[in-house]
Amino acid sequence: MFSLISVHGYGQDTVVYSNPSRNVIIGDKVAILEDKHNDLSFEQVLASKDFVNKHQQVPNLEVSASSFWVKICISNHTTAPTLALQLEYPTIDTVTFFSPNAGGIYNKLVTGEFVPFYARQYKHQSYIFNLAIAPSETKVFYMKVIASEQMQLPLNIGTSQSISDAIYTNDLIFGLYAGIIIVMLLYNLFIYFTVRDKTYLHYVLYILFVGLVQACLQGYAPRFFYPDSFFLANVMIVWVPALSGIFGISFTKVFLSVKQYTPTLYKILTGIQVVYVIIICFSFFGDYRTCANVLLGVVGTLAIIVYLTSVRIALKGYRPAKFFVIAWTLFIASVVIFVLRNFNVLPYNHFTYYALQGGSACEIVLLSIALADKINIFRKEKEESQAQTVQALQENERIVREQNVILEGKVTERTIELKAANNDLHQAMVELKEAESQLVESEKMASLGQLTAGIAHEINNPINFVTSNVKPLNRDVRILLDIVDEMEQIIELDMPLADKKKKVEQYKEDIDFDYLKIEIDQLLSGIGDGASRTAEIVKGLRIFSRLDEDDLKKADINEGLESTLVITNNLLGTKVKLEKHYANLPVIECYPGKLNQVFLNIISNAIYAIKKKYLENDGGLLTITTTFDETSIYVKIADNGTGMDENTKKRLFEPFFTTKDVGEGTGLGLSIAYNTINKHNGQIQVNSEVGVGTEFILILPLIQK
Repeated sequence: MFSLISVHGYGQDTVVYSNPSRNVIIGDKVAILEDKHNDLSFEQVLASKDFVNKHQQVPNLEVSASSFWVKICISNHTTAPTLALQLEYPTIDTVTFFSPNAGGIYNKLVTGEFVPFYARQYKHQSYIFNLAIAPSETKVFYMKVIASEQMQLPLNIGTSQSISDAIYTNDLIFGLYAGIIIVMLLYNLFIYFTVRDKTYLHYVLYILFVGLVQACLQGYAPRFFYPDSFFLANVMIVWVPALSGIFGISFTKVFLSVKQYTPTLYKILTGIQVVYVIIICFSFFGDYRTCANVLLGVVGTLAIIVYLTSVRIALKGYRPAKFFVIAWTLFIASVVIFVLRNFNVLPYNHFTYYALQGGSACEIVLLSIALADKINIFRKEKEESQAQTVQALQENERIVREQNVILEGKVTERTIELKAANNDLHQAMVELKEAESQLVESEKMASLGQLTAGIAHEINNPINFVTSNVKPLNRDVRILLDIVDEMEQIIELDMPLADKKKKVEQYKEDIDFDYLKIEIDQLLSGIGDGASRTAEIVKGLRIFSRLDEDDLKKADINEGLESTLVITNNLLGTKVKLEKHYANLPVIECYPGKLNQVFLNIISNAIYAIKKKYLENDGGLLTITTTFDETSIYVKIADNGTGMDENTKKRLFEPFFTTKDVGEGTGLGLSIAYNTINKHNGQIQVNSEVGVGTEFILILPLIQK
């Protein structure tokens, strides 16, 4: 057995330790001095007579900015050569322990939450100090403690072995608690990935932070997760409870369908979440003490509101709320026990020490059961819904059968009507095809007439030039033949050679032989030019009217434009000026004959617009420009004719639309051109202004996909 004997020595009660197999709580035997300004030196503390015994088994120093000095007088009534003192409160910022040595001089040992674990004498979250007290010896020890959170002093004295046994027991119990938390977390996380119900995700996060709250309060989090971070050691005491509250509220709102049953409480819970977020933000400024005070108030308020919410929803018959009330009742009871212990209403013992962990574990397990029961509720609702669906399907089947009888009769009647309408439509389509074929042929004949007129005009000029030179050439040839006859006669004359030469020269002078040679050369040159021009026209005609237009082939667009201009040369006349700006284009894949038809239609329309504006006067200008880039070539055909308004531009490519007078156009030219460019996967862009002119831009890809 152990005994505590109250002995007045060194100005306070003396702790007499006599049983080496047990630890003893000594909080009611220590004297405490509050240093409100944190400016007392150790010498002043030694001389101070202001130490007060609070007579609390675990002195509660609350949340304070003061530093506190603790005076402990211990008498060793055992045979153990040394004892150990344990301060079992891991969230104290700084603990400075003063112990006397053999010469009466006090040694100082600094530890606490701000001291990394590797620098501590004992690598544990509790603060343990060796007491060099020989058997039957009494010594006085001092301790200075500072904390930014609520501070209690659960002081235990014992031998190194008894303290070690107590630590082992505490670690084992927390390990069991952590195991329950991890199992419940993984179990609910697995269910979340199985059913994809967000309620489980909220609950998993709640379990995670509830477990972390206990790990922070018991000192295991800083010991294992961030042993060297002073910042996290302080701030996690604020963040983790706040995040636990945020996700706890999120889970409560989803699990209990709070928005549906109690909209007002839903708004209040959302407001508390906002308060938690604000507390987390303020913690960045380092005022952990204020944040901790506010957090305690918010936690108490939240516990009451959540409890009232669950009770109210349970009274409305919502089954999951009943499980929630039971779980929350156990948790609140554990919180009340924890708070009453902190305020020394309940004694500091194993039951009150582990009540919060036990209540938290029970709450986690019961809520997991409630979630599992909710799945059963969903299954039952699904079965009822399926039964209703089957019944509805059977009723629908009956209605469908009845409707089918009616519909079959109507379908028969409608089928007869549709057949008649289809016959009429087929006849209309036949007539439309015939009309379309006639119109297309009409457009072809119009183009053919224009082609014939252009060819006749172009070929007529060089042919006339040839025929006009043939007659004088024939005359000159006859003169040459006469010269030959005359030369033969002169050769046969019997006279000196010099006289013959003189006679020949006289004859050449009489017939103007030098001029005759010049005239023959000119006539032959003219005939040659006419023949060459005719050959060029025939070549242009062959290029323009390619017979292989149904096959893709590589062609030179500049060459196609030139062949088209040969055809339209008679339309240009002498009043319309033509400007050509050709780039050195690469050949492209296209249907050359069809593109030549496009060029012919656009150039013909441009010349028509110019002549309509200028009549027989000068000033008309037709400009053709070609350019290219890496993917396409661009053909720009611009005129300074009458131009078009917006309404005309919108209808420009409609079949049968034309602005020409009756008999001057079919309205299919630009429609065919539009379809041809589309067939080439190209584009036609039109820029026009009334009275200024029109520009067509044809964009054609180099390679057809």
